[in-house]
Amino acid sequence: MEDTKIPTENQACVMQAIGQLGIESRQLPPEPGPYDVVVAPKKTGLCGSDMHIFLDGRAGESVFDKPLILGHEAAGIVAKGKLHFTLQVGDRVAMEPGICCLRCEFCKGGSYGQCGDFKFAAADGFDGTLQGFFTIPADFCYLLPENVSLEEGALVEPLSVAVMAVQSVAKMPHNANVAVFGAGPVGLLTMAVAKALGARRILAVDVQPKRLEFAQNYAATEVHQAIAKEPGEDSMTYAKRHAKVIMEKFGFGERGEGIDLVIECSGAEVCVQTGIWLVKRRGTCVQVGAGPANNLIPMSIFVNKEVRLIGSLRYGPGCYALAIDLVRQGRIDLKPLLTHRFPFTDAKLAFKTTQDGIGPDGKMAIKTIIDGPLA
Repeated sequence: MEDTKIPTENQACVMQAIGQLGIESRQLPPEPGPYDVVVAPKKTGLCGSDMHIFLDGRAGESVFDKPLILGHEAAGIVAKGKLHFTLQVGDRVAMEPGICCLRCEFCKGGSYGQCGDFKFAAADGFDGTLQGFFTIPADFCYLLPENVSLEEGALVEPLSVAVMAVQSVAKMPHNANVAVFGAGPVGLLTMAVAKALGARRILAVDVQPKRLEFAQNYAATEVHQAIAKEPGEDSMTYAKRHAKVIMEKFGFGERGEGIDLVIECSGAEVCVQTGIWLVKRRGTCVQVGAGPANNLIPMSIFVNKEVRLIGSLRYGPGCYALAIDLVRQGRIDLKPLLTHRFPFTDAKLAFKTTQDGIGPDGKMAIKTIIDGPLA
């Protein structure tokens, strides 16, 4: 049975310093505005950006400078609100954990992720979902179908990242050949979305054989473990050589039967470089992984092949709705990714499991879920 009780207190898991967590009591949230709701988060998944902030004090452009509640992959129970939309108190919802101004050119144009006043959970000092209550615009809450659990609802957030990359940004054509660099949670979900939306061949590239084995059983049609660098070999030379190895191994060319779409989910500079060499002429490379602030790319081949290189940030209009429907229809199964679960009071162990990539049970950790505070 799922816990659908609404807490009476607001317990929060707070990052107090780099690498340090503590449980604190916070004030109950104020009455929500006319278009907002208060949600009691019941399941929160840990993400790579949570770990970057927790371990390094930085994730992308977001820098830790004061105590912060982490977590943004979340689903919960509607606890309070004027409910002008289709929501009712007690509804199970997936949360799109950001707040935008709704007035700027980007919001009006549907690209609200580029809003200059955008506030995202657990970033830039804006508290996240590892607490008893989270206030959010009602239209950023999505009802979960009866056959979708709250745990799966939490994974709708990274699934929507994959939907954004494959469907909204790349506009992947049916029957495309797709290569995905990085077989972590977002990479795996990217493969699953590509498969659900009609990709013909899906190649997973990673350095870890266990992750590749999981990927092949989950959504990839083919897998490739990255080759090692030669002694003294620079990244650019390696990227060109590695791409050639992949193309020869799987029968891909620069024209005809080639990789139509590369989606880079690792953030590693050398994977960005390899992807540009690998993709077919006039193909598309989508950058999802947030790696170093600056990357070198093979500009001459990028221009010569007329590669389309585009970034993909989080998600946008329609991504959550499509993600939920893919799960509802059974086109994507999120359950195999849910490898480890922890109560709220064991949040530290959940972070360690995600950091180590292996749980106390000795099994590989794909996605770690933390329960909300008990009622």
